[in-house]
Amino acid sequence: MSSLSVATPVTAAREVIPLRERKGDIILWLFFLVNVTFVTYQADIEQLVIRDPDNFTYPVWPLPYMVDFLHWYFANFDPLLYERPVWYTTIVIIDQVVYGPFYIAALYAFWKGREWIRNWSIIWASVMLATVTIILGEEIAGPYASDHLPLVFATNAGWLIVPIWVLIRMWREHPFTRPVTTLDASQP
Repeated sequence: MSSLSVATPVTAAREVIPLRERKGDIILWLFFLVNVTFVTYQADIEQLVIRDPDNFTYPVWPLPYMVDFLHWYFANFDPLLYERPVWYTTIVIIDQVVYGPFYIAALYAFWKGREWIRNWSIIWASVMLATVTIILGEEIAGPYASDHLPLVFATNAGWLIVPIWVLIRMWREHPFTRPVTTLDASQP
């Protein structure tokens, strides 16, 4: 009786799935890019460099046109951001020190398919959901409640939807890689 060798699939290694094949990750990457270039280090940093929007000198950054646009929006639609209570300023400091660096790391990790960002993404998404829920609670019923809730909810929707999406996306153990299958002819 002769023994025939049959090749058996073996999965040991993993390969990065190219970003072009991860269409949803492209959208997340763009969200992180908008946050790091516009939200964190322009719109939010304005809250720290200008303490009183009624009495200030234009800072070096953000540029005057951005300051004017933000003050117009805050004064007309979002009084919480105009009034700048201490608790909100503290959230903005967290944004500068924690979220901003996370966005930079996420841009790199999502682009290159680096799985070390998985746990950091879960932490970011969880904290972001809590933070935005608190802010929206103020917008609805706090002393700085907005009279323009549909607009305020629309401008904040991304920070509710994307963290939920990130939690779902990062729930898998290997969000950016797939097994590499090779044939092992030595197996009977």
